[in-house]
Amino acid sequence: MTAPLAALVLGILEGLTEFLPISSTGHLLIAQYWLGARSDFFNIVIQAGAILATTLVFRERIWALATGLGDARNRDYAMKLALAFAVTAAVGLPVRLMGWELPETVTPVAWALILGGVWMIVAERLAERRPDGTGVTWTVAVLVGLAQVVAGIFPGTSRSGAAIFIAMLAGLSRRPAAAEFVFLVGIPTMFAASGYTFLELATEGGLGGEAWADVGIAFAAATVTGFVVVKWLLGYIEHHRFTGFAVYRMLLGAALLLWLPLGD
Repeated sequence: MTAPLAALVLGILEGLTEFLPISSTGHLLIAQYWLGARSDFFNIVIQAGAILATTLVFRERIWALATGLGDARNRDYAMKLALAFAVTAAVGLPVRLMGWELPETVTPVAWALILGGVWMIVAERLAERRPDGTGVTWTVAVLVGLAQVVAGIFPGTSRSGAAIFIAMLAGLSRRPAAAEFVFLVGIPTMFAASGYTFLELATEGGLGGEAWADVGIAFAAATVTGFVVVKWLLGYIEHHRFTGFAVYRMLLGAALLLWLPLGD
């Protein structure tokens, strides 16, 4: 496979998996096993493409929040988004600096996929027993922030999946409302994480030697694919459970344990 085509595949894969609750890390691990490992810079660029896609999907909602802070409901929602982001930053940065993160290798990622699939099925069933709730509470905001940190520690967990189900269990029981809050929190969170990694690479001189055309192809592919996927997912979960994603995660995790070299 040519380098531009491989970059296209990786960009599409990032866009497909970043916001679905199936773990982009696990899928990129598989893809790069055959297509070759990519630089940290390449990986943060395609992640930025997926984040840009989500920003475009929610552009009207973001604009309404930014220009409607005089409205009590908008202000309350925006403050809870800010709290969730602040919790992630306050807890996640020390965790990052101390190196508390499992390696992105086959065994831990595979187990995270499997256990995450089981967790999704159990959590969704438990959430369905709770009273129907659409309002974001302060508790939901704090727990979503913490869930994002946990997902960062355990590659293969899925940031969106962990946060959505925590939000549902904490009282935001409607799937679309939980997904919207988590996706909106994810925009500043992931931009900040990507920016932090970029600064680390720039400081360490790790930005040279990139095939910029391939990076551009991957970024564009991740943006376009991510936009389509997020729009589709928001419609899908209006009337469907996450069970299909959970089963897929468990099958993928089992396949990783069976077919790929452990610890590679």
